Amino acid sequence: GPFAKHRLAPPPAHPGAPGGGGDGGGGKGAGGGRKLPTCAEHDLENYSMYCVTCRSPVCYQCLEEGKHSKHDVKALGAMWKQHKAQLSQALNGVSDKAKEAKEFLVQLKNLLQQIQENGLDYEACLVAQCDALVDALTRQKAKLLTKVTKEREHKLKVVWDQINHCTLKLRQSTGLMEYCLEVIKENDPSGFLQISDALIKRVQVSQEQWVKGALEPKVSAEFDLTLDSEPLLQSIHQLDFIQMKFPVSVPPVPLLQLEKCCTRNNSVTLAWRMPPLSHNPVEGYILELDDGDGGQFREVYVGKETLCTIDGLHFNSTYNARVKAFNSSGVGPYSKTVILQTSDVAWFSFDPSSAHRDIVLSNDNQTATCNSYDDRVVLGTAAFSKGVHYWELHVDRYDNHPDPAFGIARINVVKDMMLGKDDKAWAMYVDNNRSWFMHCNSHTNRTEGGVSKGATVGVLLDLNKHNLTFYINGQQQGPPAFENIEGVFMPALSLNRNVQVGLLQSSPTYP
Repeated sequence: GPFAKHRLAPPPAHPGAPGGGGDGGGGKGAGGGRKLPTCAEHDLENYSMYCVTCRSPVCYQCLEEGKHSKHDVKALGAMWKQHKAQLSQALNGVSDKAKEAKEFLVQLKNLLQQIQENGLDYEACLVAQCDALVDALTRQKAKLLTKVTKEREHKLKVVWDQINHCTLKLRQSTGLMEYCLEVIKENDPSGFLQISDALIKRVQVSQEQWVKGALEPKVSAEFDLTLDSEPLLQSIHQLDFIQMKFPVSVPPVPLLQLEKCCTRNNSVTLAWRMPPLSHNPVEGYILELDDGDGGQFREVYVGKETLCTIDGLHFNSTYNARVKAFNSSGVGPYSKTVILQTSDVAWFSFDPSSAHRDIVLSNDNQTATCNSYDDRVVLGTAAFSKGVHYWELHVDRYDNHPDPAFGIARINVVKDMMLGKDDKAWAMYVDNNRSWFMHCNSHTNRTEGGVSKGATVGVLLDLNKHNLTFYINGQQQGPPAFENIEGVFMPALSLNRNVQVGLLQSSPTYP
C-alpha cells in the first residue's frame, strides 16, 4: 500500500487516558512544549537540514550515512523562510488577481446596469420611431382618402349634370314629337302647309341636338387611382437595425447625465452618455470647463471614459462645463452646458496617499502623528488657488518640547524634513516658548509664545491679498508671515513622534 515504505509508530498516550501511564508515564502534560519531529529513518535525530534534490527535510545522520549524502542540502530554517516567502509571494499574486477579479465583477455588474438602462432607452426610442411611422402612414391615408372622395364627388356631379341635361332635352323632344303627330292628323291642307315648314325646321334642329357622343357618359364608373403599396410593404418587411456603413459621419451630441453630475469641495464630477440608437462610432470625448469666472472654455479631459472628476478648482465659484464626442470623421457638436457650484468652505482631511511613510493617520485621517523622531510632512486633501481660507489644528499631545510646523505647501514639497526648509513650503514652526516663520530654510520673525498640549493653531490663507497669517489660541502670532504668494497651495504640517495634531476643519470665520 502507500505506507509500505513508511515507519509507523503508535500514537502518543495522553495523561489520564487508559494505558496512558497514570500521571504521565514519562510523557509531556497538556501544558508541555510541542515536541520537535524526528527523522523517519533515525529515531533519535531531529530534522535539521533540507534536501533540495528530494525536496524533503533530513537529519545530519541522513547526510553522513543515507542516500542524501551526495545531494544538494540547505539549512532547514533558511529553506523554511525561503518557502514561506515564495508562498507569500504566490499568495500576493493570487490576492492581486482576486482583487482584479473583484474589480472586474464590479465592472460587469455596472455593465449589467448600463445594458439594462440602454435596453430600456432603445426600446422607448424604437417604439417612438415605429409610432412615428404609424402616424405618418395614418396622415398619408387620410390624404389619399380625401383624393378618392374628391374624385368620387367629381364623377357623381358630372353624371348628374348629364342626367339633368339629357332629361331636359328628352322632354323637349317628346313634346315636339307629340305636337307634330297631332298636326299630321290635321285634314286641312292649307292650314297644315302654313306651319309645316316651321315644324320641319324645329324637328331638324331637335335632331341635330343629339349629336354623336351626346348619348355617351362623360365619365366611367372606374377610378383611375392605383395605390402602389408594394414597395412600402417591402420596406416595412425589410425594416431592421442597420449595421455601420461607411462613410462614417461625426458623432451626435452627447447627453449629460445631470443626476450623476455633482460637486465636492473644489472638485466637480461630470457624467454623460451617447443617445440611444446612435449609429456613428465614438473614439473619445473632449470635456471643457471655463475658469469659474465666466471666461473662456479650456480642455480638461480627453479620453474614452464617460465619467470625469476635475480637482483643484476654485472654491465658491460657478463653473460651466460641456462635452463633445469625436471619431475618425471629426468632432461632433457640443452638449448642453451644465452649471456647477463649488463649495463655499473647504472640508478636508490629511492625505494618506501623499504623506511620508512615517506619518500615522487615524480618526478618519483627521489626526496625525509620526513614527520617527525626525520631522515628516503630511498634506491636506484640499488645494486653494483663490479666496480666503482659515483652518485650525489642535495639539492633542506634546512631549519633550518638539517643534511642529504649520503652514501651506506645493504638492511636490519635500516630505522628509521640517516644513519650510525647501522652497515649496511656507510655515511657522513653534516650540513651547516661541515661534519662527520659515521658507527656503530662512528663519524670520521670532515671536514669544509657544504651544503645549491642548493648544490651537490657526492658519489664515488670504489669496485675495496674497498673504499668510498664523494664530495661536485665537491670537495672531506675529505680523503676517508671508506676502506676495500666488499659485496653488495645500494645507501642510510637519511633526515627529513627540507630538500629535488633530484637524479642526476650516471655517468661514476667523479671529
